Amino acid sequence: MYEPKMKETDNSVIEFIEKVESEKKKADAYQLLEIFEEVTGYDAKMWGPSIIGFGSYHYKYASGHEGDAPLVGFSPRKAKISLYLAYESEEREKLLASFGKHTKSKACIYVNKLADIDKNVLKDLIKHTLETYQ
Repeated sequence: MYEPKMKETDNSVIEFIEKVESEKKKADAYQLLEIFEEVTGYDAKMWGPSIIGFGSYHYKYASGHEGDAPLVGFSPRKAKISLYLAYESEEREKLLASFGKHTKSKACIYVNKLADIDKNVLKDLIKHTLETYQ
């Protein structure tokens, strides 16, 4: 039977952040933790080995594959910080226009450091995602 890689665990979010090698990225992770908890109202949980997620929702694809995922989340990865927010949408694109320095894929937004972005726009992106998936 299929076992999803990304599922909520009991691992400590703080212990995970403390293992981040870069002190700047670690500081950014603590700031993101505060922002995400403030905006979502959810406590942070580890999803899989490296994603800090907030809240959850159930998805089901046409193929029958289904599972749970965090509503929003982030991961302070070695190269960049990955932000897990709403998939491509007109609203997301509008918000990203004034977000600051970033790259993106269909599901993720990548930033080098928090100093590169507008934190108020990040809060709006989080709110947009919550409205989309709740």
